[in-house]
This record gives sequence, C-alpha cells and structure tokens, in this order.
Amino acid sequence: MKLPHVPKSPALVQMLKWIFQPMPFMTDCAQRYGDIFTMQLNAPVVFVSNPQALEKMLTSDTKEFAAPSDFNTVFEPMLGKNSVITVSGEVHRRQRQLLMPPFHGDRMRTYGQVINKVTTQVISQWEIDKPFCTRSAMQIITMRIIMQAVFGLYEGPRAQELEEILAVMLNENSPLRVVELYFPALRMDLGPRSSWGRFLRRKQRVHELLNAEIQERRDHPDPSRTDILSLLMAARDEAGEAMTDAELRDELMTLLTAGHETTATALTWALYWIHKLPSVKEKLLQELDTLGENPDPSSVFKSPYLNAVCCESLRIYPVGMLTFPRVVREPVSLCGYDLEPGTIVLGSIYLTHQREDLYPQHQEFKPERFLERQFSPYEFLPFGGGVRRCIGMAFAQYEMKVILAKILSSWDLALVDENLEIYPKRRGLVTGPNRSVQIVAKNHHRLPSRTLESSNI
Repeated sequence: MKLPHVPKSPALVQMLKWIFQPMPFMTDCAQRYGDIFTMQLNAPVVFVSNPQALEKMLTSDTKEFAAPSDFNTVFEPMLGKNSVITVSGEVHRRQRQLLMPPFHGDRMRTYGQVINKVTTQVISQWEIDKPFCTRSAMQIITMRIIMQAVFGLYEGPRAQELEEILAVMLNENSPLRVVELYFPALRMDLGPRSSWGRFLRRKQRVHELLNAEIQERRDHPDPSRTDILSLLMAARDEAGEAMTDAELRDELMTLLTAGHETTATALTWALYWIHKLPSVKEKLLQELDTLGENPDPSSVFKSPYLNAVCCESLRIYPVGMLTFPRVVREPVSLCGYDLEPGTIVLGSIYLTHQREDLYPQHQEFKPERFLERQFSPYEFLPFGGGVRRCIGMAFAQYEMKVILAKILSSWDLALVDENLEIYPKRRGLVTGPNRSVQIVAKNHHRLPSRTLESSNI
C-alpha cells in the first residue's frame, strides 16, 4: 500500500517536531502535501483536513472506520483504564450512554445558576489596576464550576485538597511530561522528586480522595441529590448494572480534568481577542446591554454575536488539535488514496479550521463569519466528531457564554500590553497560549440598562 505523502526527515525527528512544534509541523506538511499526508509517530499516522474526507471518516465509525482506544493510551496515565476516552467498542458505548443524562439540555438551567454564582464569587475578588493572569483566573472559575456540578454544593477539606492537587497536576505541562506520555519507557518512578514519581503520588492522592467521596455516598445515599456523581451512581445500563467504583473514579477524573482545563483555555483566548480588538468588544457589550441587568442564562446562550465570538475563539486556535484516532476496518478511499485495513487516521481540527477556502483570511479573528454562514460539523469541529465527540460539548459552550457575559457586564477590562501577539503552543496533550495573557481591571463596568433601571426606582 502506498501511504499518502510522508516527510523525508527521520522518524525520530518527526516525533520530536510533533511533540515540541505540532502546529508549525502540521502547517508545513499541509503546505507541502495538501489535504492528506502521513507522519511517522511511533507508527505511520495519516492526517486529514478535508471536510468531505472528515465526514466519511467520522460518520463511518461502525463501517469503514473504527474508533478504538488502543491509540488513546497517552490519556491513560491521567484518566485511568475505565475512562470513556480510554475504553473501546461495547464498553465505550455503555459508558457513553451512562454519562449522557447529566449533560442533557434540560439540566443546563441548573448548571446556569452554578456557573453564574461561582463566576460572581471569583470575579468579585478582582481589584482595580491590579493585573492578573487570565488563564489562572479562568482555571479557578471553571474548576469550581465543575467541582460543584460534579459533587453538588461541595466545600470542606476534601474538596479543597482535590482542587489544589488537580490544579498542580494540570499546570505541570513541562516538555519532559509530554515526552513521558509519548515514550512510555521513560515513565520511571525514581522517587518523589522525579517527574514521573511526583505525578504518580499526586494521582494516588486524588484517587484516595475520589474513592472516599464515592464510599461516603454509598454509605449515606441521598435520593434528592441531583449532582453529576449522584446521577452516575444511580444510572443503570441495559442489563441493569451500575458503574463500579473504579469506573466512577475514572469518569470523575475525566470530568474534573477535561471538564475544566479546556474551557479555561478557550475562555482565555476569547478574553484575549475581545480586548485585543476594540470593535469586537464594543459589539459584544452592545448586545449584552440589550439583555438587561441580570439576564437569564438561556437568553445569554442564545445571543448571536456572543455565540459568534465563542465559535471564532474555538476556530482560530482550537484547544484540541485533532480528532481521536480512527483505524481503517475495510479498504477505503480518502482524498484519492486507497487506505488498507489497519491504517491509523487522524482528523486535523487545527488544519481544517485554518483552511482559506472555508475561512478567508483565516489568521484574522472575525466572529462575523459565524453570522454570515452555517458551517457543517466537518468544517467546524472544535469538539471532534462521530462516536468520540466530546460528551461535554453542550456544557462547555453554555459555560463559556455565561462566564463571558458575567465578566464583561461586571468589569471594564484591558490587556496590560495591547501590542503583545499571543500564539498557540502545545500544553500537554492539548494547546494553549504561548505566554501569559495579562489583563487588568480598569473599573466596575455598569451597563447603560442598569443605570436606566436604577434611575427609575
């Protein structure tokens, strides 16, 4: 079988480029070879960025393509063997079905109250003229939201310790950690001071805290609770079986890590672009002004320009660069190449979002493009697609919009350095800004509608 174009550099060089400069490497390959090419990443991996090819790949999850977890093993050290991300086939289908109800649209109203409350609490502590790191601030907000959504009204020593350890683990994205994830032979526990040793001990402590919470819920069941953990413990599969403690723990780990880190990064990008481009900020404030003083989260969610800003933030530098891997099951043709069974294929979300034919002037931040046309799920896919599409997509989109609306209607913010250009870089297995986005609060923002309302009292 002739694989699509392969760069001529040695396999180790390609692997190191992929670990340290994934986006420039993908861009270079796309400029040389077009919509389909192969990288040597421990094994040959075919990258695709053509919407028609992506549609074929992501809608054929049960026919020409399979979505096994064998190639998701880089997530296993953090999430465990029982996570919906690291299981396959029938087990994956079962886990996904059990996880779906807490993320159903009907539950968003409850989450809206939590998101509003937590955001209000955190941003009330900001001080005028005191710069802060946007990403750190967003991480605090999204971590507390997911903690409350998962565990209900969750306070006390266990919650605090869990929050602190997870924050440390997720911020430790050194190049060495990424190399360890891609080269399992380097994962050596050389004691508590070694990189992998520190990681294992922190993970062990997180597992102890989660196991204690699960055991406490089993010992003292409360049918009136409606948080995610309670719903997962009550859920039954088609055979009437509940999740085991190990399954619950790994799914909680997945929700607590993937459920806040990615949204915090997306919010950081959104706040950067909003304050980098005055015209975007002005249009957004005008739209939020029409919603009144304390708008219902569902009204915020439906705001067209806010939606466009969020979509463009997720397009220009997507947090997830790739879809989850697919493996060819039956001979299939993609972009003019005949792929044999066993071929590993990845959809490049990053390259698809950078296509000039879809997104003219793709390097510019233009929310209007999402008002002018509707993009298909294979042209705009920040949450992946097919059977492996992010299960928390609706929650993340809702959370992003409610948090941004609350921040922008509460504070007048500005970038500390408006001339600073920020670009994406690898952060662990996802992406993030290549430097700290520093923002400063100028004053408490009062929307005109608030002034009007208060004058009529």
